Amino acid sequence: MAEHTHTNEEHEHGDHAGMDKGKILKVAGILTIITAIEFIIALWAIPGGHIPQHIGNYIYIALTLLKAFYIVAYFMHLKFEKLGLQLVLSLSFILIIYFIVLMLIEGHFIGVHMINH
Repeated sequence: MAEHTHTNEEHEHGDHAGMDKGKILKVAGILTIITAIEFIIALWAIPGGHIPQHIGNYIYIALTLLKAFYIVAYFMHLKFEKLGLQLVLSLSFILIIYFIVLMLIEGHFIGVHMINH
């Protein structure tokens, strides 16, 4: 008879198998709920005057980033990668968002000065 040996690599690879049908449906349900909330904000709350435009935009952006996290973590399997790779990719994402915010602030500042002069 053939002997079967199990190594740590096989057990670590088994963690990837954690995405069973139930987990996929749970994550898909969370994404559906977040999308429904975004639609409610965009089509009812902001046009109806229940939430000011700028507050609604911030909530909408936060919900979109939360959806992006779920998609990257579960469907692109980043959650199952090593901590070092998770940290490098997360830091890169945070820096990109930071630079986008800085450019938006600078663009607004330049726009205001162009109008005033």
